[in-house]
Amino acid sequence: MSDRWKYQLKMGGLWGVFMIVFMTLFEIKEKPLAQQLSDKNFYIRAVAYVGLGIFFLGYMSWKEKIKREKQNKP
Repeated sequence: MSDRWKYQLKMGGLWGVFMIVFMTLFEIKEKPLAQQLSDKNFYIRAVAYVGLGIFFLGYMSWKEKIKREKQNKP
């Protein structure tokens, strides 16, 4: 696996998990945790957040990382 994909999986995956936890806690006043976890929309959103994190945010952060590394090289 290339370094780019490792970086994207790490950064995007962490963002996706953070968003899942944050949104679950945000909605806990409206729906109990057990009800949220039993709803299929929860899993659809979870896959969407992780996918968006890996493919979009991970890629954008990889591009920024490469740009910073090129600027720091003499």
